[in-house]
Amino acid sequence: MTTAGKILEWFENFAPLDSAMDFDNVGLLVGDGNAPVASALLALDITPSVVEEAERLGCELIISHHPVIFSPLKRVDSRSVPYMLAQRGIAAVCMHTNLDLSESFGVNTCLAKAVGVREPQKSPLGECLFIGELEHAIGIAEFALTVKNALGCEGLRYTNAKPTVRVVAVSSGAGGSEIYAAAEAGADVLVTGEIKHHELNFANEAGVSVIDAGHFKSEDIVISPLQKYLSAAFPDTKFTKSSTYGDRIKYI
Repeated sequence: MTTAGKILEWFENFAPLDSAMDFDNVGLLVGDGNAPVASALLALDITPSVVEEAERLGCELIISHHPVIFSPLKRVDSRSVPYMLAQRGIAAVCMHTNLDLSESFGVNTCLAKAVGVREPQKSPLGECLFIGELEHAIGIAEFALTVKNALGCEGLRYTNAKPTVRVVAVSSGAGGSEIYAAAEAGADVLVTGEIKHHELNFANEAGVSVIDAGHFKSEDIVISPLQKYLSAAFPDTKFTKSSTYGDRIKYI
C-alpha cells in the first residue's frame, strides 16, 4: 500500500530532506504520512484551484515543488490552501531546494538536459548552479530558440553578451543571483527563470549571455519526469500532472 510516508522515503534516495537550504520548509507539510494514497496530483505550486482539482480527481495527496507553508502562518481562512487541504483530507508533500539540488534527478538536472546540456554537474562555485556543455557550440539566438521550444515558452528574454555558446550554466527559478558563480565557472550563458537588473548589468560586463525563460517554465520541466518516475516506483497509485496550474503569462 502506498502512503505519503513511503513516497517521502522514495524522495530520500535522491533528494533527502536534510539537503534543503536552511531557509526552506520541505517534506510532509499537511496530512498523515500513514494514510493510503491511491491517487496523487503533481503541480509546481499548490493553489486553491489545484486543491479543487485534486478533490475532483479523488486525490489523497498533492506533491508540489514550492512549499505550501513557507512563512509563519498568522491567519488561516477558508480559502487559504492549508485550510482547504485539511478540510478535504488531502495531504501535501513539498520538495523544494532539496529537489533543486539533486544531481541524480532534480529540477536543475532536468532543465539542463532538456536544453541539450550533456552530463550536467553541480558547480562548487554556486549554491544552486549546475554546469555542462552542449554537443557543439551554437549561436546564442539559436540556443535561445532551443530553450524556448524545449520548455514550451510562449516567449523569453535573452542577451547576446557572448554571441556563441557551448558551456552552459543553469539555475532554475529565481536563479539570477548565480550569474556571479556562472561567470567564475567560465560559462558562456546562464539559463534561469528570473534575473534582476543589476545582475544583467554584471552579466553584460562579464561577457556571459543570459536566457530568462520565466520562473514557472524553468521549473515545471521537472513535473512530467517526476510523474513518470513515481508511476514506475508506485504502480498501485495513479499520479497525474495538474492541468489547471500555470503562470498565465502572455507575450505581446
